Amino acid sequence: MRLAVNLVHHGAGELARAAERSGYAAALAPEGYRSDAASVLGLVAGVTERIALISGVMQIPGRPPAMTALTAATLDSLSGGRFRLGLGVSNPDVSVGWYGVPFARPLERTREYVDIVRRALEGDPVTYQGTHFEVGGPAPLHLLTERQPGRLPVLLAAVGPRNLRLAGEIADGWLGVFTSPEAVAESVAEIRKGRGTDDLDGFEVLPSLPTAVADSTQDAADMLRGQYVYLMGIGDPDRNFYCAMARSMGYEAEVAAFLERLATGDRTGAGAALPLGFIDRTALIGPVDRIADRMRAYADAGVTTLGVMVSAAATGLEGRLAIVEAAARALERSGTATTGTATATATG
Repeated sequence: MRLAVNLVHHGAGELARAAERSGYAAALAPEGYRSDAASVLGLVAGVTERIALISGVMQIPGRPPAMTALTAATLDSLSGGRFRLGLGVSNPDVSVGWYGVPFARPLERTREYVDIVRRALEGDPVTYQGTHFEVGGPAPLHLLTERQPGRLPVLLAAVGPRNLRLAGEIADGWLGVFTSPEAVAESVAEIRKGRGTDDLDGFEVLPSLPTAVADSTQDAADMLRGQYVYLMGIGDPDRNFYCAMARSMGYEAEVAAFLERLATGDRTGAGAALPLGFIDRTALIGPVDRIADRMRAYADAGVTTLGVMVSAAATGLEGRLAIVEAAARALERSGTATTGTATATATG
């Protein structure tokens, strides 16, 4: 298993360079309320040499497939072939509220979108008429970006069984978040169904987890509560992925208490309502040796690269750098480390 660092836009270059020095395989740039992925990765491409760059994720409703293909080709060219394209369909609230794009039939839309992007990245003119997307006509989609030969890996963010099977069928890797080793094993089983084989050689399994280092698990969990409140409070609580995940893990009453306090504006109380067990199962918390034990569990579940989310527990660069270094020590102690950059073979 390898490590990836989840970047934030402030200090992204310094953080990526530190991760590269510590042997991390990849740097992921998320996309959300604070920054887009492409700008951050463009910066990182210019200040690093070896680390793989992954959009984690570019939101499908936020860009037409042609612009995604062009952006991917540009980042791949600028980084000397180190870019991997992570895509996600987002959720109904963001798709409609931010981008004005209907969320209906997301799996069909994802399939068409990936198909167009892959064809465009091959470098030939593309004309495409699907149910959800059309390109071509008098001006076919044609990328002239000079980049290294070979197909650029595509990774999909996925949660439900059908989406996981789609990732196994058409993608080169899976991007997960806030997940337990048990849930990873279940996700890998669905991915195998989509691929039609138990052989996942070359397929990237990359979940990212909030990480906090402290002498006690309680202290470490408390560092992360604000991040959980933020993510579990996005959009409609009936559709929120993180709330649904907590319910599926047996925390229905706790989620109800969380939402009740959040509705009154008591964000501190909402965070306190989240049980330690839920945070512990979906994050890396505690001293380095305990985090190493948790890393072994994720490796046993099928993780090939483990994402370390440093911004939840630390708001400044110095604290984030300390988490990067501590996670690298934990991986070494776990006995699961493999060398090399994060690679996904384009077999989908």
